Amino acid sequence: MKLSKLASDIAESPTFALNEEARQLKQRGEAVINLGIGEPKNKTPISAVLASGARLSSGEVKYTPPDGLPSMKKAVIRYTEENYDRLVSPDNVIVTNGAKQSLFNIFYSILNPQDEAIIIAPYWVSYPEMIKMCMGIPVVVTPEDGTFTPRFEEIERAVTSSTRAIVVNSPNNPSGAIYPDELIAKIADLCKKKGIFMICDDIYHKLTFDGNVATPAYAFTKDDIENSNIIVVNGVAKLYGMTGFRVGWVVAPRELIRVMTNVIAQTTSCVSPIAQAAAEGALNGLQSVVESLRLQIENNRNVLLQEMKSFKGARLIEPQGTFYALPDLRAFKDNSVDASRFLLKKALVVTVPGKEFGMEGHIRISFAGSATEVTEGLARIRWALDPTSPSEIYIGDKKMTRDWM
Repeated sequence: MKLSKLASDIAESPTFALNEEARQLKQRGEAVINLGIGEPKNKTPISAVLASGARLSSGEVKYTPPDGLPSMKKAVIRYTEENYDRLVSPDNVIVTNGAKQSLFNIFYSILNPQDEAIIIAPYWVSYPEMIKMCMGIPVVVTPEDGTFTPRFEEIERAVTSSTRAIVVNSPNNPSGAIYPDELIAKIADLCKKKGIFMICDDIYHKLTFDGNVATPAYAFTKDDIENSNIIVVNGVAKLYGMTGFRVGWVVAPRELIRVMTNVIAQTTSCVSPIAQAAAEGALNGLQSVVESLRLQIENNRNVLLQEMKSFKGARLIEPQGTFYALPDLRAFKDNSVDASRFLLKKALVVTVPGKEFGMEGHIRISFAGSATEVTEGLARIRWALDPTSPSEIYIGDKKMTRDWM
């Protein structure tokens, strides 16, 4: 069977692969703890449930405009005004099948073959694969000082005549880092001077801790949306815990929105009106649900930090936002793929190899679930790797003894 080389070269999603392996282990009755998936365990906000239910009950479940329902776009416009202090028109907004489709369609709409897009390590696993799917070249900037925040000069050096965009994800998946205002301001200015896009993946922008704020790039330009090089991507998956609804959006100059609308019209046609109604319900409903989720996740982050204190040899830069941590485990294993496989086999804990995020020697841990899962999961990881930890542990109802050190 002959398959497309372009498609065949795209890497499998490590997150979904590990989650599937964990699901199979659970089906066999194993006491698996999944610290790999970025999915809050909260219930869907009632305002979203009621809105989607009302739409379904109406029987009006037909095609919608490719760029989104007018009422959903109105909700995004209000959200943008309240959270970004920017007035936008419906022509500056497109609703997509999740923020993931937003990003892919942006790359598809701005990249020609061999054009470059700069991504900052650690980066979300799908960025380089999406860029390659659009026949572009991902250019990775890795902080030289071993932290998760680059110096501006490192980004500036990576810009060439082929650069079309710089992707900024702050708060950052997988590290939880929030980039300082000075860095965001300098990137925004660089993009304006060079005539390249600044793609802001803001999907975690309200999930911040300890009073930290992820200042939007719009704060550092006086340009209106139409004359700005800034593209903002957002959605309801993370802030509202609505991962399964698959609703995201883009705020950008209208010419880009027009092209993206054509892309959607020729591919997925539109976003489900039921899902859009749910997203609209979430955006228009009580926003205390976001703060409630943020507080829960911050508590989980604090539990993680407390547990990590007794983990000899593991190093962790404290997450300032999101629900991820990226501990450095090179004191135990240099190969992060081997480390994640080892932890799944020995401790029945799902993690994601740091290699997939451009950070070999690290693993990504999600603390989006319960505090109990975080506590027990980290206890198992410490038991499996740290020779100074107790040699015996209960995994489920089985007493396990470490015999590999």
